Amino acid sequence: MKLFKNRTVLGVLCIAIALVICFVITPLFNASAANLTTIVRIKNDIKVGTEITSKDIETVEVGAYNLPSNVVRKPDDVVGKYAAVELLKDEYVLSTKISDTPATENVYLYGMNGSKRVMSVTLPSFAKGLSGKLMSGDIVSVIAVDYQEKGETVVPDELQYVQVVAATDKRGNDEKVTEYRADGEEETDLPETVTLMVSPSQAIVLAELEAEGEIHIALVYRGTQENADKFLEAQEKILKDKADVTVTEKTAETESGSEVKPETTAELFGGEPEITDELEETEETETTVELDIPDLAPEDESEGSEETAITDENAEVTDNGIISE
Repeated sequence: MKLFKNRTVLGVLCIAIALVICFVITPLFNASAANLTTIVRIKNDIKVGTEITSKDIETVEVGAYNLPSNVVRKPDDVVGKYAAVELLKDEYVLSTKISDTPATENVYLYGMNGSKRVMSVTLPSFAKGLSGKLMSGDIVSVIAVDYQEKGETVVPDELQYVQVVAATDKRGNDEKVTEYRADGEEETDLPETVTLMVSPSQAIVLAELEAEGEIHIALVYRGTQENADKFLEAQEKILKDKADVTVTEKTAETESGSEVKPETTAELFGGEPEITDELEETEETETTVELDIPDLAPEDESEGSEETAITDENAEVTDNGIISE
């Protein structure tokens, strides 16, 4: 203890420590920092599930000191992979942030073969979207309010059983994201749209409802894919039967040669219907009947002659002085 109280000894120790730092530790640190290595860095922002191309990355030389062990050093290890998380510009590419397959929530987009459509519709309110409980794989019915402006609330034949592929919030996230506000309270973004796997004919009905109608989503089934497929098969049968009926009606109409005349403007607005060709033909027939009336003219002239004769006879009687009654 007395030794450390000696100012001379303390001074020597401080000088020795300083020399070690300056001439031993610092050179070693500089040497390690001077060692450069090539790594892969993000050049443009990349969204989750997006395929990474050579235009999205760049290679740069950085100090090897304190680099993560899983940093990617070769571009070939990145190009063709998919972003497992959102990657920002100038960010180092780590092996844990890329994937050989698309993100789970976007798998359905990469399985399209042209026979189906993936379409999103807006959830008008919290309750109309099953209170945020919709999940990928659910089988739902789409209920249309005031369908085709007829004042009826129905489930269209085309939308009896439809499969949900995603429920997305306003930020584009398919999964619930919980954030913590400054006051420490949790804040969760709930789904604002639901994405459905539909056929072309179903997509048309959905587009009409999105633009003009009001929809409610009703859960029908949640469970195994095997049972879900049974509902989808039932929906396919409904669509097929409806298509067959439409074709049959068109064929019958073509064979009969009958054409349905479109409603006139006056009929649409409750006014008097315009005169059709049939009415015009009726008027012509009536005119022809009127033209037969002149054939009765000779009978009228003979009657007139007899009346004239009688008048003359009466005149003679008067001349003879006979007063006739």
